[in-house]
Amino acid sequence: MNNKYIIKATGEREEFNSQKLLSSLMRAQASREIAEKIVVQIESELKEGDTTREIYHHAFKLLENEERPAAVRYSLRRAIMELGPTGFPFENFIAEIFRTKGFETTTDFIAQGECAEHEIDITAWNKDKLIMIEAKFHNEYGVKSDLKVALYIKSRWDDLANQEFENFGPNKRKLDEGWLITNTKFSESAIKYAKCRNMKLIGWNYPEKGNLQDMVEEAHLHPITCLNSITQSDEKLLMEAGIVLCKQAKDNPDILKQTGLSNEKIEKMMKEIDLIQK
Repeated sequence: MNNKYIIKATGEREEFNSQKLLSSLMRAQASREIAEKIVVQIESELKEGDTTREIYHHAFKLLENEERPAAVRYSLRRAIMELGPTGFPFENFIAEIFRTKGFETTTDFIAQGECAEHEIDITAWNKDKLIMIEAKFHNEYGVKSDLKVALYIKSRWDDLANQEFENFGPNKRKLDEGWLITNTKFSESAIKYAKCRNMKLIGWNYPEKGNLQDMVEEAHLHPITCLNSITQSDEKLLMEAGIVLCKQAKDNPDILKQTGLSNEKIEKMMKEIDLIQK
């Protein structure tokens, strides 16, 4: 086919890359046969100037008709954005991931640096490491954490590097690692700077292995916003009851009943959660 240009979330034009679409579908554990079938259909229907958002929605619908569990995983990034900073702060979501990895965590810790105080989004520790994490949440796909953000965060970690902290184990200890985590992407200049300064960056698809998508799936912490078996009004009821993650829904069936959801809907939710978390 003739090369076509699509519009990214930032408004930039780029040549459509079928391999990127194929890779994203297969990362959601779609079978190669189905993923290739979807890519062929998308390519055949693609129009000059289509947006990445339109392509995503088209691919999602096609995948949902073929392999529903893979479609849910494919929608994970959108589902995290839909949690939003108010319904369930991104900081709490990241803290929960670290808890599944065996860390103790706290949020909004005030750390005294050499020159200034710093409010740390998430502090995670175990017997081996003390990690402080800055969490940058964006509710639009095109927004990136750029060089200015990386420079700012690096200056904070430098100010804290030689300090000793209490309450993170039996003895005072120094900061071992400072991380910057975002639910979207980093600019190329931010990545280049971080590599030069040995900074730990975690984005939606950065680095290639161990990125945020990998962390979420390994921890089985899928938000309820990725479920197709419930409506937006159901999601609101569940969040008000403190049920934000599929794991919480699975572990608290009594709370689900208290929200007023029917037994039939709860049963469908449970079946879908089992499929996602296989």
